[in-house]
Amino acid sequence: MYAIIEAGGKQYRVSEGDLIDVERRSGEVGQAVDFQDVLLIGDQETIHVGKPVLAGARVVGTIAEQGKAAKIIVFKFKRRKKYRKKQGHRQLFTRVRIDQIELDGPKGRQPKTEKIKKAITTEKETTEAVAKIPAKTVKKKAAKKAAAKAKDKAVKTSAKASKKVAPKAAKKKTKSVKKTAKKSTKKTVTKKTKE
Repeated sequence: MYAIIEAGGKQYRVSEGDLIDVERRSGEVGQAVDFQDVLLIGDQETIHVGKPVLAGARVVGTIAEQGKAAKIIVFKFKRRKKYRKKQGHRQLFTRVRIDQIELDGPKGRQPKTEKIKKAITTEKETTEAVAKIPAKTVKKKAAKKAAAKAKDKAVKTSAKASKKVAPKAAKKKTKSVKKTAKKSTKKTVTKKTKE
């Protein structure tokens, strides 16, 4: 019997007694680990395929080792720019020994279709609950919300209008000041010429 499980964003084909290295999981050596994201279980006769996960299926294992993988060198450089960066990295892993593959074990992660069905039923319950609320309270709340929205809109539009009007008024003042200044200089000049 074998299974395909998902752990740490990767898929593994496992059978009983196998040792696999998965992304670091919390726990001590000898502690039990459950993989509930079982995508497929098969034996020589039948194959059970999940959509995407088999409901009720699980793979049980024990932690054999917590360790670090071999060091890799991460070297970055940009030619002609005098840029070089050398860095080492050791990936953390958990080595797991697979003990059991259960097809009808305790309920694991639910397939998406069941989640959607539950969501639909909760939506129906909420709509029924809303329908039971007296109409007066619903109308009052709706009226309050509408009034608050209208008030916010009025404040925003008045702020926009004041921003548009203020620069125009300032421009008009400067023009009128310039005109009066020109007129006053002309008058003084004309008086001098008459005398």
